[in-house]
Amino acid sequence: MKQESILILDFGGQYSQLIARRVRDDHVYCTILPWHTPLEKIRDAHVQGIILTGGPNSVYAEHAPCCDAELLSLGIPVLGICYGAQLMTVLSGGTVIRSQQPEYGSVPIHLNKESRLFSGLPEDTICWMSHTDQIQSLPAGFQVTAQTQNCPIAAMENSRRNLFALQFHPEVLHTREGKTILHHFLYAICGCSGTWKMDTFVQQSIDKIRSQIRSGRVLCALSGGVDSSVAAAMVHQAVGDQLTCIFVDHGFLRKGEGDAVEQLFRDKFDMNLVRVNAQKRFLDAISGISDSETKRKRIGELFIRIFEEEAGRIGSVDYLVQGTIYPDVVESGSGDAAVIKSHHNVAGLPEKINFRAIIEPLRDLFKDEVRQAGIELGLPRQMVWRQPFPGPGLAIRIMGDVTEEKLRIISEADAIFRDEIDKAGLAQDINQYFAVLTGVRSVGVMGDERTYDHVIALRGVTTTDFMTADWARIPYDTLAGISERIINEVRHVNRIVYDITTKPPATIEWE
Repeated sequence: MKQESILILDFGGQYSQLIARRVRDDHVYCTILPWHTPLEKIRDAHVQGIILTGGPNSVYAEHAPCCDAELLSLGIPVLGICYGAQLMTVLSGGTVIRSQQPEYGSVPIHLNKESRLFSGLPEDTICWMSHTDQIQSLPAGFQVTAQTQNCPIAAMENSRRNLFALQFHPEVLHTREGKTILHHFLYAICGCSGTWKMDTFVQQSIDKIRSQIRSGRVLCALSGGVDSSVAAAMVHQAVGDQLTCIFVDHGFLRKGEGDAVEQLFRDKFDMNLVRVNAQKRFLDAISGISDSETKRKRIGELFIRIFEEEAGRIGSVDYLVQGTIYPDVVESGSGDAAVIKSHHNVAGLPEKINFRAIIEPLRDLFKDEVRQAGIELGLPRQMVWRQPFPGPGLAIRIMGDVTEEKLRIISEADAIFRDEIDKAGLAQDINQYFAVLTGVRSVGVMGDERTYDHVIALRGVTTTDFMTADWARIPYDTLAGISERIINEVRHVNRIVYDITTKPPATIEWE
């Protein structure tokens, strides 16, 4: 029996994979294909429903992304979101114009409860808007099902043809009834039954890896973080001793982390593990480099070259495994999406890599889904809920060039921050927290003497998907204690600041 599935056509929106995550959270399998996927391939997929995502373009612009209009006549329910809603309008004969009053953020919205999408929901609620264009006139056969003060057609539908359009984003948590709206589309309109679970994904991934690798030999890029650890465990369950984990200690790890990672994987998991102490090589590779993108790319290339060297020592190796997850991909630029920053294991990879293929079993998962997969694989809870840590490590938590002295400062400050958060019992309440060496020096007074030393920024965020995030409300007393310890215990730091910026507009990391 073929697995029920939803197809998501990606028009370059930053939230495209978040839509997929919401669908999978509701136990419905989904795949993402680019907007220019041939109609025949879509027809042959035999999916239960289609979702058209948002995107950065205007539908009336020259060369704007556009799918085949016949997509709306396949007899398959279609939900258009933001750009997808506007595209559905144009393809059906309606018009879209630039809005006189663009809407961004949380907006009150009035719903027509007679719509199957909004059945049982309150008439007045809050949605998340992000648009500069809006639907001006309805296509034939459509009716308005929601409106805001500045957007008279915030939702529309042609119930006879099962075509639905939302100007707002139901996939983000800021839309209060968003999950229910998507649930109604999946179950009441598409007729899904909800057969997809994380244990199914894990087992299918293991089977796929085993089928792909067969008798080949594999290297895993192991950092000890959540993503690479789950990827390593998944591949190890698939091919066992054919896997060798390469743990590259680049010198940018958190305090005491290198030894802890080695002990865990050697003693607890009995994996083939090679530890490469390459601190000097990495520091030399980015010596004098201040640009964050250049640092990431140089670190990424050296990672690969070291893997190749270790592969040569081990013998013939066919595959490289990486713990890439979707936020890495979308922020590095995917399809028509804008590039926000390059990740060392995505856009930071060199063009020539001496492996048959790179295996990225977690590439379509968000962080919380990766944690679920880790639990399914039997990983220890303390590892699964370990703080996220970027591949380039502390090198991108130092603004500007990286030196041994700066690494000492940020390593000690970060360790104090994490220690105090743990003592305060807040570790499970803050999804990510770390210290940043800002590259700024400020005047201070210590021991009745003038100082001119470094400024440390503390960053803490709460989030479920790492695509959007709010700053963590750490109690003032805790922040005060952290500040006092860093100032007193870390030489050449005389000022501490706390970052209270959300994502967006900021990213979680500073670089």
